[in-house]
Amino acid sequence: MTTRTVLTDFNAERTVATVRLNRPEKLNGVTWHMLREMRQVQRALRREKKLRVVVLEGAGTSFCAGLDFKSALASPFTVLKMYLQIWLPWRNVFQSWAMGWRDLPVPVIARVQGHCFGAGLQLVLGADIRVCTLDACISVMESKWGLVPDMGGVALLAELLPLDVAKELVLTGRVIEGAQAAELGVMTHASELPDAVVHGLVAEILERSPDAVAAGKRLLQRVWGPDASEHLAQERRWQRKLVGFKNQRISLHRHAGGKSVPFVKSRIK
Repeated sequence: MTTRTVLTDFNAERTVATVRLNRPEKLNGVTWHMLREMRQVQRALRREKKLRVVVLEGAGTSFCAGLDFKSALASPFTVLKMYLQIWLPWRNVFQSWAMGWRDLPVPVIARVQGHCFGAGLQLVLGADIRVCTLDACISVMESKWGLVPDMGGVALLAELLPLDVAKELVLTGRVIEGAQAAELGVMTHASELPDAVVHGLVAEILERSPDAVAAGKRLLQRVWGPDASEHLAQERRWQRKLVGFKNQRISLHRHAGGKSVPFVKSRIK
């Protein structure tokens, strides 16, 4: 029997759902199986009539250390399935990982601790509110693997950050702590007591009209946010220019612990 990599629990009234990444021994590294389970969970939650709030968290010491490349590359068939996703002309399973939370008519609050890298950060960017510990380690890590963020991260960063700040985080792949992430606007709150902050937010939301909360979320996303569909199309386009080419293979080799090999001249014009 396969262990579920994404768990969902409800309170007694089924008004609050807790969605938990469940690979703590791998720092909740993302697998193909986890991506597909998450999309199933998002769709199931949309059918919950009493649902008012979703809390998104990771089991163990870390929220999510990003894509589990060792697992992803272990099966040629899985590699092919993942590669074909970036050629789809619509939102793919990678992008649904984060953007699927925008489809829910209820607030989604992410609770972050430990590592929150790459795919993990893009997941929480899809939440409506992000609460992290002061010492959480946060990074848009894709550049270290020779890639660009392509799980909705660019569309979502555009809502939150000035262009120069987004460029610095994306181009360097630098790791920042939770307190700095909150100062920059990547996180909503950084706290020594993140659970207390999350519980307080949930309690406040449950006191408000569910119609007003749902309408407020939809209104703000339409007025405040960018043209998400165009942003997602650009993510897929630029990732196709990187995946599998020489500099990306060198990046994988370097950060998988292999010998440091010089990069070649950029193909991107």
